This record gives sequence, C-alpha cells and structure tokens, in this order.
Amino acid sequence: MAERERERVRERGPREESPYEQLFASREEFHERQRTGKVVIRQSDREYELNRQGRILWFLNPMSYNDACLNDWLLFIHDIRTHSGKHRHQGGLSLFVIEGKGYTIVDGVRYDWEEGDLILLPFKENGVEHQHFNREPGKSCKWLAFINVPIWEWGAAEMTQTELSPEWIAQQETQ
Repeated sequence: MAERERERVRERGPREESPYEQLFASREEFHERQRTGKVVIRQSDREYELNRQGRILWFLNPMSYNDACLNDWLLFIHDIRTHSGKHRHQGGLSLFVIEGKGYTIVDGVRYDWEEGDLILLPFKENGVEHQHFNREPGKSCKWLAFINVPIWEWGAAEMTQTELSPEWIAQQETQ
C-alpha cells in the first residue's frame, strides 16, 4: 500500500485593506444607500433619547442610523419641556418650530418664537452659545433641527456643553 503524506494548509485570514480600497468600499456603500435607502423615515421608526441637551428624537444621524438614502444630515426633533441644556458651537443650522411657543437665548439675547417660525443660528468664529425655553411649560414645545454635516464640519464645528438639561440631571440622580 502506498504511503500518503498529509499536508496541512492554512487558510488565509482576512486581508487588511489599504486606505485606498477602504475609500472605494465606502463609496460603493454610499451609492448603494442612495439606491436602496429609506426615502420615508417614520417617527414610529425612531425613539426619543434623553441626553445632556434634552429630549431628542433623531430622524437622521449617521452615527446612529445608516438606513436612509441621505446620510450626511443630522435631523432631529427637540422636545423642550421646560428648557434645554446650554451649549456653544459654530452655528450654521436651522430650527423649524413645529409645536408650541418658546424662546432662545443666543449669546445673551432673547428671541421669542412660535409654531411655524424658523430659528437660524449663524456661523460665528467663536461659536454661538444658545439655550431654548418653553414659554408654556406643561404644553408641547418642539422644533426640528436641520444640520448638513459636511457644511457644519467645514465651519469647524467645535461643541461645548455649558449647562445640562434639567431632565438629564434628574435622570442621572436616579441612576
């Protein structure tokens, strides 16, 4: 009987892709998302979160969701029960009021608004410090934010939290 030699062959592990190949793969994923991503995002598909700034419902956020055909926007509802946290960033965003009455303090100046109004936070070299308030606590007060991520990043979007949302503080104290 002939002797057989056994030979072990190792399978190659996953090959590490070069940054150039990663770029191509990311472009392919981007184009696939443009072709097949959701065109309608239903509010029922998302959940509110409580964070340092307040109660937020993200429709678009590339750090949390990549199921939409557009992935370079931050788009969210901020439900202001009493007042938001306070923070500073370079600005460059629009807030459309969808319910209620409130006001925003921008760099120490108060601006009143109500349903149907548009709040604009301009680009400013040293940032725009702002905080939002519900003028009728106990009644619904919400706005919808639109932030184009590439434009926001182009403006050097530094962000500093200078005061926490009262709801966030309460939640932290109970944990």
